[in-house]
Amino acid sequence: MTEMNLTRVSELSSAVLDEVDRAVVGKREALRLVLSGILAGGHVLMEDFPGLGKTLAARSFAQTLGLDFKRAQFTPDLLPGDITGSFIYDQRAGEFEFRAGPLFAGLLLADEINRTPPKTQAALLEAMQEKQVTVEGRTFQLPRPFHVLATANPVEYEGTYPLPEAQLDRFLMRISFGYPTLDEEWEILSNRMARQREEQELRRIVDAEQLLAMQAAIEATAVDESVGRYCVALTAASRTHGDVLMGASPRGALGLLLCARAYAVVDGRDYVTPEDVKAVAVPVLAHRITVKPELWMSNASGRSIVESLLRTVATPSAREHLAPGPAADPSAGPAAGPAAGPSMGPPTGSAAGG
Repeated sequence: MTEMNLTRVSELSSAVLDEVDRAVVGKREALRLVLSGILAGGHVLMEDFPGLGKTLAARSFAQTLGLDFKRAQFTPDLLPGDITGSFIYDQRAGEFEFRAGPLFAGLLLADEINRTPPKTQAALLEAMQEKQVTVEGRTFQLPRPFHVLATANPVEYEGTYPLPEAQLDRFLMRISFGYPTLDEEWEILSNRMARQREEQELRRIVDAEQLLAMQAAIEATAVDESVGRYCVALTAASRTHGDVLMGASPRGALGLLLCARAYAVVDGRDYVTPEDVKAVAVPVLAHRITVKPELWMSNASGRSIVESLLRTVATPSAREHLAPGPAADPSAGPAAGPAAGPSMGPPTGSAAGG
């Protein structure tokens, strides 16, 4: 795998977003979050009303990232073997051979994951966590990279099997797209008339090997201790909030850190600020929080609780971004801070501090 610096990762990320933006109109921030989840090495749950571009976004990312794309439509009669694959008897060879299911892809769209029974959901979530499947005692490794973009419909509950909290926790992020504005909706119609066909082909920006290099490069992003402790403080506060039955686990704090690093690089920086943590806090933490049952009929939700925490938990103050050498000497005066827009490159120090 070839090495890649953070400047190149940022450039490629912008190119990917520009390309996907051609298909999914007016959802740049949501797309940035999805890409951050992928660069952080995780899986993303897209929960929103029908027809808002969830499936289109998944297919568009697969095209621009050069990943093998497969779609599994989750239904009440879907069996675990339908997604993992199964052994089929080959009469010619006189032996059983394994036929891989849709899980063996670079990017899998798990459409309407809440419409299939828990046993099949568990088979998918095991593959997401372990990056492998076991069929009849034999273990098969999934390809790398392997990412799941799952969709769920939040308005229809009849005939659905909602994911329990322990399974929701396996998704790095949960994202909603929301309705477009009137101008954005007209742009969707206008684009469709201009191309005179339903399908829209997007340009491939990177391939699977380059995506792995981008993910590896994210590890070089500088994170100050104060920013890391801010992730911990937000997560811990979710466990003591008065409306919460069960708060986010340490996996939530880790998710905040991983997504904030990726978000910072996508935004063109090689260091993480508290604002990056805030930008990913709701998608990372809201689905990991269980509201007390007596508040189910109120406005209390995971999202409202995280937004409350962002207002109440102390934010670490921004600190000057110090370059190595004489400029880092405190007696030399303040160095150029993040507001001055330092160029991308190998991390040189702290981005934020207390």
